[in-house]
Amino acid sequence: MLAHEKFPERSKTANGLLRYTDREVVAVLDRDHAGERVAAHLRDTQDAPIVADFAAARAAADGPIDELVIGIAPIGGGFDESWRPDVRAAIEAGCDVAAGLHYFLNDDEEFAALAAEHGTELRDVRRPHDDLTVASGTADEVRADVVATVGTDCSVGKMTTTMELAAAADRAGLDARVIPTGQTGILIEGWGNPVDRVVSDFTAGSVEEMIRDVGDDHDLLLVEGQGSIVHPAYSAVTCGLLHGAMPDGLVLCHAAGRERIHGYEDTPLPPIPEYVDLYESLAAPVHETTVVGGALNTRAVDDDERAREAVEAFGADLGAPATDPLRFGADDLLDAVLEGVQ
Repeated sequence: MLAHEKFPERSKTANGLLRYTDREVVAVLDRDHAGERVAAHLRDTQDAPIVADFAAARAAADGPIDELVIGIAPIGGGFDESWRPDVRAAIEAGCDVAAGLHYFLNDDEEFAALAAEHGTELRDVRRPHDDLTVASGTADEVRADVVATVGTDCSVGKMTTTMELAAAADRAGLDARVIPTGQTGILIEGWGNPVDRVVSDFTAGSVEEMIRDVGDDHDLLLVEGQGSIVHPAYSAVTCGLLHGAMPDGLVLCHAAGRERIHGYEDTPLPPIPEYVDLYESLAAPVHETTVVGGALNTRAVDDDERAREAVEAFGADLGAPATDPLRFGADDLLDAVLEGVQ
C-alpha cells in the first residue's frame, strides 16, 4: 500500500483498507516512517511493516505481492511523480496496481505499456461505467431502510462510520449492505459507483442505481457519504448523493475540534444545529429525512473521559444520540438509527 509522506494523517484510503479489507496488507510504503510498524500509528487495524519503497515491500513479504494500492486521496486526486518508481517497480514485478485517483493509470502511456508487457491489471476505481444516467426519483421504493452518512467536512469519518454501522448490523444479525460511493469504500467492498467522478447530471442516478440494484435483497442499506453540503469544492457531490439516495435517516459525522474546512481555512464550519437544518431542509423536497444519530471522530482528544464529554456535547447539539464508533463502538448508534427510521 503506497502512502508516501502522508501516513497516517493524510492516507485516508490506506487507513480504511488497513481497518476494513479482508485482504492481507503485507507492507505500507512511506518514506518518512520506514522501519516502523502500522501499529505504532493506528489502533484496531491490521499491523504491517512500514517500508521505504516497493523493493523493500517485496523483501518484507512472505510470498508474492498481488497488488499495489495507492492509498492516498489528495485534494484534486492528482498523481505525484515521486510515486512513479514504485508503481513502475510493482508492474515490472507482475503486480496489479489499483488507484482511487482522478488521474487514471490506464491513461498513463508508460504504465499502460508496462502493464501490457507484464500481463498486469491497472484498476482505476474512480472511473465510472459508461451506462450511468439521470435519477428517476425511485430509490425510496426499495424494501430496505436507507441510511446515509453525511458530514460537516471531508475526512471526518463518514466512510468509517458507514463500515462500523455495517459491522454492528452484522453482529446484531441484521442483513445490511454498504453502498460504496468513493474510492476507499469501492476498494473495500469490491463494487460501487465513484459519485465524485461521474457527470454532474448523473450523480444522483449513480447512487440510485446501486440502491435499486440491491435494495430489495437486504434489510438496511448504508450509503457511504461524500464531502459536505458547505464545502466550497465538493458540495455538489454531497447534494447529488443526498437526492439520489433518498435516505430514510442521516448520521451526521464530525471531527472533534475542527472549526474550519480542511484545506480551506478561510471557511469556518457552521454550528452543528445549522448542519441538521441544512441537511434536512435540502433533502425534504425530494424525500423527507431526519438526522437520527451522530458520529464524532475524537482522534484528536487525548483520553476517554474527555472524549465522552465531547461526544455528549455533540449529541446535545445534534438533538440525537451520538458516539465515536471507533473509540466506543457503534452498537448503540445502530439501535438509534434503526429506531429513527421506523
